[in-house]
Amino acid sequence: MDEGPHPALGIDHGEARIGIAATDPLGILAHPVETIDVRATDPIDRIAQLVTQRGIRTLVVGLPIRSDGTEGTAAEKVRAFATKLSARLPELPLELVDEAYTTLAASAKLREAGRKAKQQKGVIDQAAAVEILEAWMNGI
Repeated sequence: MDEGPHPALGIDHGEARIGIAATDPLGILAHPVETIDVRATDPIDRIAQLVTQRGIRTLVVGLPIRSDGTEGTAAEKVRAFATKLSARLPELPLELVDEAYTTLAASAKLREAGRKAKQQKGVIDQAAAVEILEAWMNGI
Protein backbone atom coordinates (compact mmCIF):
# COMPACT_ATOMS: atom_id res chain seq x y z
CA MET A 1 0.00 0.00 0.00
CA ASP A 2 1.28 3.44 -0.92
CA GLU A 3 1.89 5.51 2.18
CA GLY A 4 1.30 8.77 0.34
CA PRO A 5 3.24 12.03 0.40
CA HIS A 6 2.05 13.35 3.77
CA PRO A 7 3.05 14.77 6.07
CA ALA A 8 5.01 17.12 3.84
CA LEU A 9 7.37 19.92 4.83
CA GLY A 10 7.13 23.23 2.96
CA ILE A 11 10.24 25.36 2.72
CA ASP A 12 10.40 29.05 1.81
CA HIS A 13 14.12 29.59 1.25
CA GLY A 14 15.63 32.98 1.89
CA GLU A 15 19.19 34.13 2.42
CA ALA A 16 18.56 35.33 6.00
CA ARG A 17 15.53 33.29 7.04
CA ILE A 18 13.88 30.07 5.94
CA GLY A 19 10.18 29.63 6.59
CA ILE A 20 8.95 26.14 7.44
CA ALA A 21 5.41 24.80 7.26
CA ALA A 22 4.00 21.27 7.41
CA THR A 23 0.90 19.40 6.40
CA ASP A 24 -1.08 17.21 8.72
CA PRO A 25 -0.65 13.43 8.17
CA LEU A 26 -3.63 13.32 5.79
CA GLY A 27 -2.59 16.36 3.77
CA ILE A 28 -5.78 18.27 4.53
CA LEU A 29 -4.19 21.40 6.03
CA ALA A 30 -0.85 23.17 5.98
CA HIS A 31 0.26 25.06 9.07
CA PRO A 32 3.25 27.23 10.01
CA VAL A 33 6.04 25.52 11.97
CA GLU A 34 8.98 27.87 12.47
CA THR A 35 11.38 30.34 10.92
CA ILE A 36 15.02 29.30 10.77
CA ASP A 37 17.55 32.12 11.18
CA VAL A 38 20.33 30.91 8.89
CA ARG A 39 22.93 33.02 10.72
CA ALA A 40 22.20 31.20 13.99
CA THR A 41 21.23 27.69 12.84
CA ASP A 42 22.37 25.34 10.08
CA PRO A 43 19.15 25.06 8.06
CA ILE A 44 19.96 21.62 6.62
CA ASP A 45 20.55 20.20 10.12
CA ARG A 46 17.38 21.80 11.48
CA ILE A 47 15.26 20.55 8.57
CA ALA A 48 16.69 17.04 9.08
CA GLN A 49 15.62 17.25 12.75
CA LEU A 50 12.12 18.37 11.78
CA VAL A 51 11.84 15.53 9.25
CA THR A 52 12.63 13.00 11.98
CA GLN A 53 10.42 14.63 14.63
CA ARG A 54 7.42 14.96 12.34
CA GLY A 55 7.74 11.80 10.24
CA ILE A 56 7.95 13.87 7.06
CA ARG A 57 7.55 11.97 3.78
CA THR A 58 7.98 14.76 1.21
CA LEU A 59 10.00 17.98 1.00
CA VAL A 60 8.44 20.85 -0.95
CA VAL A 61 10.73 23.78 -1.73
CA GLY A 62 9.52 27.04 -3.22
CA LEU A 63 11.34 27.98 -6.42
CA PRO A 64 11.28 31.67 -7.40
CA ILE A 65 10.28 31.84 -11.06
CA ARG A 66 10.22 35.26 -12.71
CA SER A 67 6.97 36.55 -14.17
CA ASP A 68 8.35 35.84 -17.67
CA GLY A 69 8.89 32.19 -16.72
CA THR A 70 12.68 32.33 -16.46
CA GLU A 71 14.90 31.60 -13.49
CA GLY A 72 17.40 34.06 -12.05
CA THR A 73 20.08 34.03 -9.37
CA ALA A 74 17.51 33.52 -6.59
CA ALA A 75 16.33 30.31 -8.30
CA GLU A 76 19.96 29.17 -8.68
CA LYS A 77 20.47 29.61 -4.92
CA VAL A 78 17.29 27.65 -4.15
CA ARG A 79 18.32 24.84 -6.53
CA ALA A 80 21.76 24.67 -4.84
CA PHE A 81 20.06 24.52 -1.42
CA ALA A 82 17.66 21.81 -2.67
CA THR A 83 20.62 19.77 -3.94
CA LYS A 84 22.29 19.92 -0.51
CA LEU A 85 19.01 19.03 1.19
CA SER A 86 18.50 16.02 -1.13
CA ALA A 87 22.05 14.86 -0.44
CA ARG A 88 21.36 14.99 3.32
CA LEU A 89 17.90 13.34 3.04
CA PRO A 90 18.17 11.12 -0.06
CA GLU A 91 15.29 8.87 1.04
CA LEU A 92 12.76 11.69 0.69
CA PRO A 93 11.27 12.99 -2.54
CA LEU A 94 11.96 16.70 -2.99
CA GLU A 95 9.63 18.74 -5.14
CA LEU A 96 10.20 22.26 -6.39
CA VAL A 97 7.09 24.42 -6.64
CA ASP A 98 6.80 27.82 -8.30
CA GLU A 99 6.60 30.20 -5.36
CA ALA A 100 5.64 33.25 -7.41
CA TYR A 101 3.53 35.60 -5.35
CA THR A 102 3.47 33.34 -2.25
CA THR A 103 5.01 36.04 -0.05
CA LEU A 104 2.54 38.61 -1.42
CA ALA A 105 -0.37 36.23 -0.79
CA ALA A 106 0.92 35.43 2.70
CA SER A 107 1.34 39.11 3.51
CA ALA A 108 -2.19 39.89 2.30
CA LYS A 109 -3.64 37.10 4.46
CA LEU A 110 -1.69 38.32 7.49
CA ARG A 111 -2.99 41.87 6.91
CA GLU A 112 -6.53 40.49 6.67
CA ALA A 113 -5.91 38.78 10.02
CA GLY A 114 -4.97 42.16 11.51
CA ARG A 115 -1.17 41.91 11.39
CA LYS A 116 0.55 45.11 10.35
CA ALA A 117 3.68 44.93 8.19
CA LYS A 118 5.98 45.34 11.22
CA GLN A 119 4.25 42.46 13.01
CA GLN A 120 4.62 40.18 9.99
CA LYS A 121 8.42 39.90 10.05
CA GLY A 122 8.59 36.91 12.38
CA VAL A 123 5.87 34.92 10.64
CA ILE A 124 5.87 36.01 6.98
CA ASP A 125 8.37 33.30 5.98
CA GLN A 126 6.26 30.62 7.68
CA ALA A 127 3.12 31.97 6.04
CA ALA A 128 4.85 31.91 2.64
CA ALA A 129 5.86 28.27 3.32
CA VAL A 130 2.18 27.50 4.01
CA GLU A 131 1.30 29.09 0.65
CA ILE A 132 3.97 26.96 -1.09
CA LEU A 133 2.57 23.79 0.49
CA GLU A 134 -0.99 24.73 -0.43
CA ALA A 135 0.04 25.34 -4.05
CA TRP A 136 1.71 21.92 -4.10
CA MET A 137 -1.31 20.19 -2.48
CA ASN A 138 -3.65 21.80 -5.02
CA GLY A 139 -1.42 20.53 -7.82
CA ILE A 140 -1.41 16.88 -6.69
